[in-house]
Amino acid sequence: MSARQAGRLYGVGLGPGDPSLMTLRAAQVVAEADVVAYHCARHGRSIARSIVAAHLRPDHIEERLMYPVTVETTDHPGGYRGALDDFYEEAAARLAAHLDAGRTVAVLAEGDPLFYGSYQHMHKRLAHRYRTEVIPGVTSVSAAAARLGEPLCEAEETLTVIPGTLPEEELAARLTAADSAVVMKLGRTFPDVRRALERAGRLEDARYVERATMSGERTGRLADVDPESVPYFSVAVLPSRIDEVRPEARPRGEVVVVGTGPAGPLWLTPETRGALAAADDLVGYTTYLDRVPARAGQRRHGSDNKVESERAEFALDLARRGRRVAVVSGGDPGIFAMATAVLEVAAREPYTDVPVRVLPGLTAANAAAARAGAPLGHDYAAISLSDRLKPWEVIAERLTAAARADLVLALYNPGSRSRTWQVAKARELLLGHRAPDTPVVVARDVGGPEESVRIVRLGELDPAVVDMRTLLLVGSSQTRTVRRGSGEEVVWTPRTYPAGEATGETAGEPAGEPAPE
Repeated sequence: MSARQAGRLYGVGLGPGDPSLMTLRAAQVVAEADVVAYHCARHGRSIARSIVAAHLRPDHIEERLMYPVTVETTDHPGGYRGALDDFYEEAAARLAAHLDAGRTVAVLAEGDPLFYGSYQHMHKRLAHRYRTEVIPGVTSVSAAAARLGEPLCEAEETLTVIPGTLPEEELAARLTAADSAVVMKLGRTFPDVRRALERAGRLEDARYVERATMSGERTGRLADVDPESVPYFSVAVLPSRIDEVRPEARPRGEVVVVGTGPAGPLWLTPETRGALAAADDLVGYTTYLDRVPARAGQRRHGSDNKVESERAEFALDLARRGRRVAVVSGGDPGIFAMATAVLEVAAREPYTDVPVRVLPGLTAANAAAARAGAPLGHDYAAISLSDRLKPWEVIAERLTAAARADLVLALYNPGSRSRTWQVAKARELLLGHRAPDTPVVVARDVGGPEESVRIVRLGELDPAVVDMRTLLLVGSSQTRTVRRGSGEEVVWTPRTYPAGEATGETAGEPAGEPAPE
């Protein structure tokens, strides 16, 4: 480098295409720069250059950074990515030569330089070496929403920006879970994006914007667009959900039963997030409703945890009136939860024609098992210790049968303020078939603020520490524990079962009883 001071690097955001949407600072920097650099495909044309054409001087040095490939194949030994990496290195070296000579370099970028922009590849290679300023620009996201004239986000909604180059299943998952969304980089990806929107149940809401603010602009319903006509400079938009459906255009009502997992939003699936966002009404036990963020325009109907049938009937009545209803359950709605209650009522008149869907959720047994290690690594049985809906005699028979079969047990609803003896009785029954040192996972409030996961032995299980927020995982004769280097004890059940191994009645005999001959 010469003794003179190095030049300054600018990443200049030009906005979505209309030259009048450039910022004053962007126009000033371009006009005063020594070097104006811009990326282009092999045809040599540059939208970025056309935006700033009125600000270019005859003495400007122009650096055209021409991509060696765009979507075609390459014989580069490093493949497509290798060809681009070499190009970025070569382009950065060309700009560095100007900067070392003391020249000011303005690298043009459509939209915003650091938002899916080509400039960022120069920034990562040069900004740590030279004085750099990035000039923000109006993004295509903002331009598309403006040209549609529809709100993009409102109240507590979040915006998801997704590249259309993701696999179709990943696109569908993210679109299902999104409040509002913009899918970038359409062109050849459009068929996959359209199918993903359809799979996510969002196709009818989707809008299409092509060349926003530029010549040839086109907007409309995405479902009506011919895939063969879609250029790269286009986006798909899912506008705000709030007030999205006019009463006269409201679709047929339905009930969707969803599980919130064992705790809060971190445990929701994308499909469940989408169903909760799309609902007009949320119905559920108040504790579970509190896990769902409030949403403008959405009605919430909380109730006590002992009125499942009434809650189901209320939800179905709302759906008969054209409302989209999400019945909110904890864990998985089909495991000791609300799905059965809704389907039982939906099987009767006048609800047989009301659409009902059940969406899976993460059940408490899986959450507790993951916290402890892998105690459910082999066959297991899930049994509720609540005798509110079935007699204790049935519970005892099932506990005994599962213990004799040497199954790991996931014990739901083990105790409450009004049910204090069931855990002690279950422990007594199991000790007739399991060794006292059988590992037991005592998991309370998994995923919640009072989470506690301990591993005790069956003979030492204290019923006093068990309540309705607790789940018990009782190991089989094969379940093992080990203390790792950190001192943490983990538990797992091997996936293989020894050939000829006896069941729990002989593999883990109660103390004081001889093994049979």
